[in-house]
Amino acid sequence: MSPPLRIGNASGFYGDRLTAVREMLEGGPLDVLTGDYLAELTMLILGRGRLKDPGGGYATTFLRQMEDTLGLAAERGVKIVANAGGLNPRGLADRLRELADRLGVPVRVAHVEGDDLLPRAEELGLAGSRYGRPLTANAYLGAWGIAECLRAGADIVVTGRVTDASLVVGPAAAHFGWARDDWDALAGATVAGHVLECGAQATGGNYAFFREIHRGKPPGFPLAEIHPDGSSVVTKHEGTGGAVTVETVTAQLLYEIGPPHYAGPDVTARFDTIRLRPDGPDRVAIGGVRGTPPPPTTKVCLNHLGGHRNEMTFVLTGLDVEAKAAFAREQVEAAFGDRRPARVEWTLIGAAAPDPATQGAATALLRCAVLDPDADRVGRAFSGAAVELALAGYPGFTMTSPPGRGSPYGVYAPAFVPNGEIEHVAVLPDGERTVIPPAPVTAPLPEPEDVPAPAPPPGPTVRAPLGRVAGARSGDKGGDANIGVWARTDAQWRWLEAFLTADRLTGLLPETREHRVTRHVLPHLRAVNFVVEGLLQEGVSASTRFDPQGKALGEWLRSRLVDIPEAVL
Repeated sequence: MSPPLRIGNASGFYGDRLTAVREMLEGGPLDVLTGDYLAELTMLILGRGRLKDPGGGYATTFLRQMEDTLGLAAERGVKIVANAGGLNPRGLADRLRELADRLGVPVRVAHVEGDDLLPRAEELGLAGSRYGRPLTANAYLGAWGIAECLRAGADIVVTGRVTDASLVVGPAAAHFGWARDDWDALAGATVAGHVLECGAQATGGNYAFFREIHRGKPPGFPLAEIHPDGSSVVTKHEGTGGAVTVETVTAQLLYEIGPPHYAGPDVTARFDTIRLRPDGPDRVAIGGVRGTPPPPTTKVCLNHLGGHRNEMTFVLTGLDVEAKAAFAREQVEAAFGDRRPARVEWTLIGAAAPDPATQGAATALLRCAVLDPDADRVGRAFSGAAVELALAGYPGFTMTSPPGRGSPYGVYAPAFVPNGEIEHVAVLPDGERTVIPPAPVTAPLPEPEDVPAPAPPPGPTVRAPLGRVAGARSGDKGGDANIGVWARTDAQWRWLEAFLTADRLTGLLPETREHRVTRHVLPHLRAVNFVVEGLLQEGVSASTRFDPQGKALGEWLRSRLVDIPEAVL
């Protein structure tokens, strides 16, 4: 039997732990080290940066990491695959070659391009938004360009916008010689890639039951041992912090997903077929994953410059907090006059405790966030007007920041184009350009099934937080939010599946009531996943919500009191 391919991760986002590449290279044996640097918001940031420097547009921290570790990776024979190329993978590849020459490290660098559809935005119908031509337009490429570069002998492969899981699927496909229609193997590697893509979230980071995870050192970064059939074992280097358990892996599997049919450009992975089992200390086996052909269209990430934003936060202390909040709001709204920003959102955060022993316990916050196409309306005209109330406002008036100018914000929108319209290109170490054809077979995604909830089990109940028996992880899907909730035991799952319907969710989280909520059931994971459409407005950068990425929705849900059967507590 062939030995597994050991693929690690050293970055879950642009700004993740800078030392992680060295930690992973020194921590134990690896064949491939990946890094995910891109998100919808990152593409916006890189797009704004490219306006100032056309030669930029890539993750500069990756170059710093390579300067520190390129020789170590070459010495240990570890391939590097990262999407740090952002909007300019060719430029990053050139910088890497210059770096290798300067350091005297003989490595072969390749890159993948073709995701940037901005030059063809009008032709492909991507410029019809009310915001005009997009700032960025990038298709989610698949794994086969990466695989082609590795087969040609590349030591480092940098890409632009590929699906996060492609960073794992590409090396596995190249190593095991998978065919384009090895759907189950590709789907298994996609699931492993989804677990690895957010770094330490798979090893106990942001974990609902964090107090059960050993503390004392930061969680290590994960790795997956991929087998020839696409099954895998998720683990971490020995001696690193955190933990790998069935539940830490479950939590990451539920992160930022939608329906159980998880579509990509190479395969649609069936998340409702995933089976997890313990495989020893800090080892979780993933198997049983089924795959089907990908859909006939490819997703495109569009970012537009939407206008400008600003916010000011009032500190409210002691008695009559709600009255103080109403007074401050009344004064600011009056100060707007006929120049009220296009969007104004007020959020009262917290409440003063009775008989507070500290000033913090006596304090709540009132946040006012504003957006408008006109920078002046949300600049000093807004923030200065808020501060001018200092001697004419509520008692104890103070704010968390001085007045400031507004900042630009972006609007995210997904789009879809036929697979054949995208020229996916692998630029090999010798400069040869190889065009990667789209998937040979496609299949439309099925309509989500409306799975009726079973009847709840009988018996006496106890009023307690939902988080006593359920974990949750939530996040953003553009303007939508997802909330994945899992039960810890089979008995708790039988209750949770019946109890936590879409209607129940909107009752527990009233801010979701005006939005369409869809529930998806994942019984093998003892989990339900909810997609709340439009909750995050027009995407992270444009959202005026206090939690614009929806990261804390799951913890809010877990804090709600519900009637839980005594038998499952």
